[in-house]
Amino acid sequence: MKKSICLYFQVHQPTRLRLFRFFDIGKSSHYYDDFANRTILHRVATNCYLPMNKLILDLIKAQGRSFKVAFSISGSLVEQLDRYEPEVLESFRALAATGCVEFLSETYYHSLASLASPAEFRHQVLKHRALIEKHFGKTPTTFRNTELVYSDSIGAMVADMGFNTMLAEGAQHVLGWKSPNFLYSCAQAPKLRLLLKNSGLSDDIAFRFSDRGWNEWPLTADKYLAWLKSSAADSEIVNLFMDYETFGEHQKAESGIFDFFKALPAAIAADGTFEFVTPAEASRKHSPVAIFDCPDAISWADEERDVTAWLGNDLQKDAFNKIYALTENLSIANDESLWSDFGHLQESDHFYYMCTKFFSDGAVHKYFNPYDTPYEAFINYMNVLSDFSIRVDEALTTGKTTKLSVSPAAPVRLVKPVKKK
Repeated sequence: MKKSICLYFQVHQPTRLRLFRFFDIGKSSHYYDDFANRTILHRVATNCYLPMNKLILDLIKAQGRSFKVAFSISGSLVEQLDRYEPEVLESFRALAATGCVEFLSETYYHSLASLASPAEFRHQVLKHRALIEKHFGKTPTTFRNTELVYSDSIGAMVADMGFNTMLAEGAQHVLGWKSPNFLYSCAQAPKLRLLLKNSGLSDDIAFRFSDRGWNEWPLTADKYLAWLKSSAADSEIVNLFMDYETFGEHQKAESGIFDFFKALPAAIAADGTFEFVTPAEASRKHSPVAIFDCPDAISWADEERDVTAWLGNDLQKDAFNKIYALTENLSIANDESLWSDFGHLQESDHFYYMCTKFFSDGAVHKYFNPYDTPYEAFINYMNVLSDFSIRVDEALTTGKTTKLSVSPAAPVRLVKPVKKK
């Protein structure tokens, strides 16, 4: 039996907030920087989404459908694509039609709800599942949480929603001596199969590919294949998980990233050691070798591989706690417009911008951050949250609700009102 390679890409762009000053509180409730969202999305679509989708479609045709990949696309991004770049959605639909692409489920708003509210987490997952079914005609069976955030209890919630496979980070401090190149099972829900990211090989492409100071630069398909074979010499599967924006956005086209990716499947096919599988296929092909015991939340971010990129300082924790503290009043008001803003204000990116890590991971945080300082990110977010809180209170006081014209892929939330104590 051939060894397996599982290629997975996260596809997400946040709904960025506009500059929201103290004097805007109570006066203006449009929170989003439409110009930045539209402009950045067009750039990423041009540099990454459209050329990579075409390249993958061509590779599937060239390899006789033996080349396979998986995507998870956030609801926040699908809404923006539907609004600004519908051609990209069509290109993803073309990939879905090949039968060689698996679309994974995740949280609709790319949120950290799994760490705060099981009810909100479940709602977003089901909402995202409906989105994928609508746009791509696929019902996801594999789950990938925001930023690969995983713990035993999160795995149990995911299994309870009917998923049989989940992706997670192959965190060394959790694995110990064990290898990420096997299939594992969840400690609290043993029927849930776990695919663990091979961080070293994934990050060779995602972070190091264009680094001319790297002692392995330049990276070629043949060299990378040799690394894959060495890593999997005594194991079964290599899971390569990364941001889709790696291609053409983070690693620019002039770095040769597209040429590398184009050459890799042919090199792998000619060698014969590996075959490409989707996460669902990997779960069926391989058997778990052990329990992945992970009581504390991990992620694929930073050297620590924990959740401190989003919840590591007091600014982040304060903002995070205050947004979720509004859940009960939102349930009573049950206002469609408020629910939509509540979802977008949960996007993990807002908390990532408040990170105060300035050492080994500082450059990564700076690249993704539109703010000059974490404090500016916090102030802007809290100003928005103050206005949002006023709207929630007004909805409770007046009893008036607002009907929002939302994306047709986003089903209306049905919430049973909660009696206030």
